Amino acid sequence: MSPPPVSASTGAPDARIPLLLCLGLAAASGAAHLGINYTPYLVGGLIDRYGFGPALMGIFATAETLSFACAMFAFAPRAHGFRPRRMALIASGVIAAVQVLSSFTGLFAPLLAGRIATGFSYGMLNTAVNVAAGRTAQPARAISVGISLQVVLFAAMNWTIPTIGKYGGVGAMFIALGMISGTLALGMLPLPDNTESGASGGAEQPVPPMAPGGWPVLAAMALFAFGTMAIWPFMERAAHAINLPATTYGLYQGIAMVLSCLGNFTLTMVLAKGPRRGLLEVALMTCGTMCALLTTVNSQVVFAIALQLYNVSWYITYPLLLGLAYAHDPHGRLAVRTTGTWLLAQSAGSLAAGFVAQATAGYGLVGCLGMGTCAMAVGIVIWFQAGLRRDALRRDAARAPLPAH
Repeated sequence: MSPPPVSASTGAPDARIPLLLCLGLAAASGAAHLGINYTPYLVGGLIDRYGFGPALMGIFATAETLSFACAMFAFAPRAHGFRPRRMALIASGVIAAVQVLSSFTGLFAPLLAGRIATGFSYGMLNTAVNVAAGRTAQPARAISVGISLQVVLFAAMNWTIPTIGKYGGVGAMFIALGMISGTLALGMLPLPDNTESGASGGAEQPVPPMAPGGWPVLAAMALFAFGTMAIWPFMERAAHAINLPATTYGLYQGIAMVLSCLGNFTLTMVLAKGPRRGLLEVALMTCGTMCALLTTVNSQVVFAIALQLYNVSWYITYPLLLGLAYAHDPHGRLAVRTTGTWLLAQSAGSLAAGFVAQATAGYGLVGCLGMGTCAMAVGIVIWFQAGLRRDALRRDAARAPLPAH
């Protein structure tokens, strides 16, 4: 079963979300995920250019995602009081500057410091996305629409970034990502620049404490992210291991982004008509199974198909898990913590993947672990959603009129 309608205000399920706001969410979400989506290219470029080992590159990738997670947890308690546009623009400026500066060095220490700075700024951006989406009638749909639009950009970038790297090296990729971050900042102007009170300068309205019992959402996200994202920084290397060129891998990723866009547009239409049983569980298990295939097959054709299914199912699972968070806490605090949990789990997974890959000279164990952790997440989701249904039935029974005597 997919999450129930989630909203700060329980409006109609087909409530419209302004197009400009969708574009702003897409720009901010796209900029917030540039690091995660294009770290594999930077990792491959740094290994080729400077000879860094997998373990060191695991630390490189982990530093960014861990800093991302720390920012999300730091902002979560007062997420309802932030002004999304302001946060997004400040973060974008920092990211653009740091990416350009990283292009001028091959020393690991400044590169690592740069990942910490960009990671924290990505956390600011993603907080702005979650807060802005949480102020719409249907947060899960708003995030899904934003993802649909951002992956159109990613589809093009998955061809251009490796091509830039092929002819200009890793330094050119850093500069390109910095320029893209700065350009996307212009698209963030439609984001709201007010607190949850609805006034840009007014006093905040009282917000009730977050209800207890949200830990299963965090646990499901942690298992999902650890299992499916551990391999992500090394995905290009896994393709390289079966003699798939980086440019061809980028082409396959571009196709996957187009399919993910279509998948999320379909998801928004499905959610507009109400909950769908089993959708989240199927997407979760599909993603985990593809992790195992991507790291164990030797066929380029099977790898290409698995890569498409991996991306599509991942981009469907993520907004549905956030939908569970908004169902529990409409003010977005649990959603911000849930995203932070994703990055924290991914940080641990990337670090583990780097050391496992170096010790075993392969990524098969990491991919199979992803399938196992996704199966565990499915169990937690089923249990949590059963509790949501029981709570809804109790509330309905309490509101029912007493029989006349």
